[in-house]
Amino acid sequence: MAGPVHSPGDLHEPIIQLRGINKLFGTNQVLFDVDLDIQKGEHVVIFGPSGSGKSTVLRSINLLSDPDSGSLKVDGVEYGPGFPDEVGIKRGGRLALRRKVGMVFQQFNLFPHLCALDNVALPLRKVQRMSKADARDRAAIALKRVGLIDRAAHYPAELSGGQQQRVAIARALAMDPEVMLFDEPTSALDPELVGEVLKTIREVAETGMTMVVVTHEIGFAKEVGDLNVFMEDGRIVEIGPRGFYENCVSDRAKEFLKAVM
Repeated sequence: MAGPVHSPGDLHEPIIQLRGINKLFGTNQVLFDVDLDIQKGEHVVIFGPSGSGKSTVLRSINLLSDPDSGSLKVDGVEYGPGFPDEVGIKRGGRLALRRKVGMVFQQFNLFPHLCALDNVALPLRKVQRMSKADARDRAAIALKRVGLIDRAAHYPAELSGGQQQRVAIARALAMDPEVMLFDEPTSALDPELVGEVLKTIREVAETGMTMVVVTHEIGFAKEVGDLNVFMEDGRIVEIGPRGFYENCVSDRAKEFLKAVM
């Protein structure tokens, strides 16, 4: 797809800007010249068939997967390889990036020997160097935000999958990020637990948080997606605003949506 992608009404520099992002795993290229602009407060949904590169785009945004070439800017700071002709561009390190960009994974990645409160507090102590008391206070606020303060003393084995994922969301929110990334956050859940996690993500969206969500939950995508990105074979095939799911123009996006809706 030629040229950078802008959402309608762009007036300001995007909080996230991807330009010409390429990624290889060995000799297998999984992303091809991905361009994407994400505005502050925007809710972006990335969807498409398995293996289309959705999660790799997401992981590129916080350098869990380093791009092989291209530019990744967050708040105007370059974190990717960049381009040789850019002079004097401000560069940042991955730790600073991850303080700005929180991520919630498919798997919950909770420590089984820590209660919910301490699972949320641990990154605050390790990364932000908070005292134990201050970290626990902020963790309690985050757990209350996701409706789990009454489970603060419970260990992961004592929580449902949906509750564990909500603890993971609280852990990311407690770091006070500017952007939240969600990588198929309901795919590891039993169907009856999906709703509670989607409800929590909706509530995060309603606060004005900038979000990028990779999901197969098309009904949820239609509800929250300000900008909707359909990917296949490592490329952005089509992108559009609200109403995209009824008005997309590419045959492949239409075919995919017909199969999953």
